[in-house]
Amino acid sequence: MFRTANRFGALLLCFMLAGGLLAACGSNQQLSEETSEQPGSSSTASETPASGETSPLPAGERTITDELGHEITVPAEPKRVFAPYLEDSLLKLGVKPVVQWSNGPLGHEYLKEELKGVPKLDFSGGLPSPEVVMSYNPDLIILHTAAYAADGAYENYAKIAPTYVFKNASGDVEKSLETLGELLGKSAEADQALQAYQQKVKEAKEKLDQAVGGKKVAIIRFAAKGVSLMGGNYLCGYVVHKQLGIGSSKLVENENSANVSMEVLPELDADYIFIINAYGQGTQRMKEMTESSVWKSIPAVKQGHVYEVSDEYWLGSGLTAYEKIIDDTVKLLVG
Repeated sequence: MFRTANRFGALLLCFMLAGGLLAACGSNQQLSEETSEQPGSSSTASETPASGETSPLPAGERTITDELGHEITVPAEPKRVFAPYLEDSLLKLGVKPVVQWSNGPLGHEYLKEELKGVPKLDFSGGLPSPEVVMSYNPDLIILHTAAYAADGAYENYAKIAPTYVFKNASGDVEKSLETLGELLGKSAEADQALQAYQQKVKEAKEKLDQAVGGKKVAIIRFAAKGVSLMGGNYLCGYVVHKQLGIGSSKLVENENSANVSMEVLPELDADYIFIINAYGQGTQRMKEMTESSVWKSIPAVKQGHVYEVSDEYWLGSGLTAYEKIIDDTVKLLVG
């Protein structure tokens, strides 16, 4: 076609095409700049993907890799979150789950007012079936430990909704809260909660250093399956020993926990003892041990430095539980 046109006409047409292309380029550049500012978009969002390429995500959706290496697409604003045993952290972010974890009829009793109206789901017999989870119609599933994802559970749950798995969310509650904030679009709320908590830890530590600096605390958990001394790597042990800086017994200096029996009681080197009756199931064991002559011979017991604390939050995992543990510790040791 262009070969038959005269030279002048061809030249004129070229100038016209060049002008149009420049205008179009300017328009496309502006569109690209605007699109690139939207979450989840890319500079090629206005182009049609070639065969085999992945289409851009809808605005606000994000692709995130969980702690087990699963890549998931998180909704822009999750509305129905299934996250058993993470209720404490969810509430700190202003999020109510569609269902709450429970051990038999017992849930997180210290959160019962905040979780009023949220149905309980019993985990005492193991993980709920995919059909049960599906009945809550979640748009995001969050599993607090890798054990919850084992034996094909992850694959089944991932068919229901995007499923994020922590290796162990209870291992570092503060880091887990940050991650949840990112997942749920609540990073500002997570930052605010963490700053308030860290200030509380600082103030409590200063009081405790003055009152009981150099002293040791033993945290003994009485449960249906046995008696254990809690170490400083998780839950209340982490709060008391690592964050508040109170010394622990040599029996658990480098351990998560240690079994406690009548034989090892004389080795319990602690100035104060906190005892926990786990879910009310350790009553008999607690009675047997604390009424024994061996128990009564322990220096901390003779000095009246034994305190029973609430299993509701001393075995809890989340900043609200940790704040209550701090309050108890200061009240009992400082007054």
